[in-house]
Amino acid sequence: MRSYITLVLRAGVAMAILTGLFGQIVVIPGVAASEVESFPPYAPYELPYVILAVLGVACVQVALVAVWALLAMVERDAIFTRRAFFWVDVIIGATLAASLITAGVTVHLLVDSNIPSPADGMELIGALGAAVVTTAGGIAFALLLILMRGLLRKAADLQTEMSEVV
Repeated sequence: MRSYITLVLRAGVAMAILTGLFGQIVVIPGVAASEVESFPPYAPYELPYVILAVLGVACVQVALVAVWALLAMVERDAIFTRRAFFWVDVIIGATLAASLITAGVTVHLLVDSNIPSPADGMELIGALGAAVVTTAGGIAFALLLILMRGLLRKAADLQTEMSEVV
């Protein structure tokens, strides 16, 4: 049963990585070009925001690769080893990097008063709200992962103690 579950999870991780790759290559640049075509004053912001969006998706992909590695460790019954901590740290680092990107976008939207808005400014307010929520969510997720890493450490220590007793 456990190998079936990890197989399904690995398929989901692979699909998520491929979907992210499609987004990085096709969707993000295409949507940005479409927005600039609809509202030309966005042109100076197109390239920097495309780069940040692609980097944000890359952070998610790095975390997914680490999840893949952790799933392999679960299959081998080696999840309570030092190697697992490396992969958990990779996920935490990728989460913090993505949160840093969204925090930078948040600061830019707050500080740059020259950002054009097509209508009454609600688009800017919506983008700012999304950036704030994404930043807060990323930081909260990173803190949760740090907590879970501590639990993994305790479980690994307990397994080490139990193996010494037996």
